[in-house]
Amino acid sequence: MDTITPNIGAAFKAGRLGHFRDAAAYTRYRQAYDRAMAGLPAPSATLNVSTDFGTVRVYRFGPADGVPLLLLPGRAAAAPMWEANLAGLAKSRPVYAIDLIGEAGLSVQTCQLTSSEDQAAWLASLIDGLPEQALHVLGLSIGGWSALNLAVHRPAGVRSLVLLEPAATFGGITWKVVVVSLGSVLPMPKAVRRRLLSWISAGADASEDDPVAALIASGMRDFTTSLPRPTYPTDEQIAGIDLPTLVILGGRSIIHAPSKAAARARRLLRHGIVELWPEASHAINGEFPERIETTVNAFLAKVEAT
Repeated sequence: MDTITPNIGAAFKAGRLGHFRDAAAYTRYRQAYDRAMAGLPAPSATLNVSTDFGTVRVYRFGPADGVPLLLLPGRAAAAPMWEANLAGLAKSRPVYAIDLIGEAGLSVQTCQLTSSEDQAAWLASLIDGLPEQALHVLGLSIGGWSALNLAVHRPAGVRSLVLLEPAATFGGITWKVVVVSLGSVLPMPKAVRRRLLSWISAGADASEDDPVAALIASGMRDFTTSLPRPTYPTDEQIAGIDLPTLVILGGRSIIHAPSKAAARARRLLRHGIVELWPEASHAINGEFPERIETTVNAFLAKVEAT
């Protein structure tokens, strides 16, 4: 359902809107996106939901009934990154997978995002545009930050949070992440970008033979973001979250110091369950899909039973 026009070309740079670098870049990305989407279950609905900051591409999966789960992807990844997780998470409830505004994907940004409050506002507007009155929110990496940021500024309509390896949330960003992020702003050989992606996943093969890896690589190469730097949440903001929250961190993550991040989350979250999986990296969703399915579904069932 392509009824919205993507931002293509440098003309969008002046307005600080996320955009594809040129028409060839969009073509490359769209080919990678469609290839990665082919690995997902067929969505029951594909929606374009309008917000004050742009139009959000939304896919709905799973049964018609139940409290939905909203999935927020990592940087440069978009909805297809949930290929390993969708079938398990959508067994017993509706699941919405989206492309983040301002990031690579089929969502289209129309207004500049200048603050964390803006980041929460567009997500809250999206939730208001969905038919259900309340839902759970699960985010990975920058999607995890987005989920917690939503709970800080616009918690209405959110039943619970699930944060997988959330970036810039419980632990500060490491210098290694800064190096990896250069892959999205500087031109570099494909082999170097592949090594950077492999570093994120603790040395796992990041070959673009894998559709999701190819999608992320294209997002880094072909799309330009103009987003504000994520605001590191204060102790008071985290302690003020009045929602059941499940945090799962990887012991081999390079995003933060995992043990310190886990300790801060345990200390501050009022209704938190914090798990540190020693063998997991930042690519935790693809490394442990069955364990994530079991852990997340058990958590959501407990939330709904209380």
